[in-house]
Amino acid sequence: MSVFDSLVGQSEVVERLKSATSAATSGSTTQEMVHSWLFVGPAGSGRSNAAVAFAAALVCSQSGCGTCRDCQTVLTGTHIDVERFNPTGLSIKAEEVRELIARSAWSPSVGPWRIVIIEDADRLTETAANALLKTIEEPETHTLWFLCAPTLSDVSITIRSRCRHLQLRTPSKTSVEEFLLTNTSVDSKTAAFAARVSQGHIGRARFIATNQEAQSRRKDVLALAFSLKDIDSCFKAASRLLDTAQEQAESENSERDSKQLKQLQDAYQGTGRSLISGGSKAIKDLEKEQKSAATRSVRDNLDSALLDIATIYRDVLVVQSGSDEILNIDL
Repeated sequence: MSVFDSLVGQSEVVERLKSATSAATSGSTTQEMVHSWLFVGPAGSGRSNAAVAFAAALVCSQSGCGTCRDCQTVLTGTHIDVERFNPTGLSIKAEEVRELIARSAWSPSVGPWRIVIIEDADRLTETAANALLKTIEEPETHTLWFLCAPTLSDVSITIRSRCRHLQLRTPSKTSVEEFLLTNTSVDSKTAAFAARVSQGHIGRARFIATNQEAQSRRKDVLALAFSLKDIDSCFKAASRLLDTAQEQAESENSERDSKQLKQLQDAYQGTGRSLISGGSKAIKDLEKEQKSAATRSVRDNLDSALLDIATIYRDVLVVQSGSDEILNIDL
């Protein structure tokens, strides 16, 4: 077993990461190991998983065995020396980056490295990117920075020019299907279906394969595409998509938002009913963050729905061209 087993269809990337891990472990002065890395690849290719697996391999005494405490805590996001920053809002702000930089300077507690993983680095604002630049250029000797983004062009040239690039690709349908059969309890028919309609998106394939509600929601979305007969039906379908995306986002976020608010209120609660100094501002800041996160959730849900609808038109073009590589054979 290895932490790199979760990287589907990325053999070249895995070999490079293993070589870098060996160089870091041996203290080699070769160019295989650097302090700043940029993982790029299309959605679902596993770029964030690659960064996490690399981090686990570097803090593991066995170069990523996948079973020890260090590996398991990195994979679950609880390792004290590995910070995984996953932005919930629409952008990554300079203030958030400065907080990451401050924590990155701390000495490692249990291993040789302090590692910071920034997912969706394409969301860095210009000010945030500028704040990060000097740290990326001249990092602490014990600190590693892993940035993840869809493409190189999504990251400012000043940042990407100071990072080692790793390009991940969309996994094949066969690779995704094998991954689902190995890592979930679904049958071969469901695995083949999810691998096909996800178009190589590992996370989406797993979600569809193991979630009946997601499969039903996908059918409802595709049904909208067949209902488009005139301008009026197009407007109604668009309204329905937006309503569904908002309802889904509210369902996903409401419990978490309420819990966060309750925890903050408890933290700032004074001896009476009023909040102690700073409480009102903290609550307003939280509400602003939650609103931004909700907007992102709606957009992500809309994006997913539109990708599903796009497969219908893709299949139409495939049939017209005389091919039989149809995605939605279940319809």
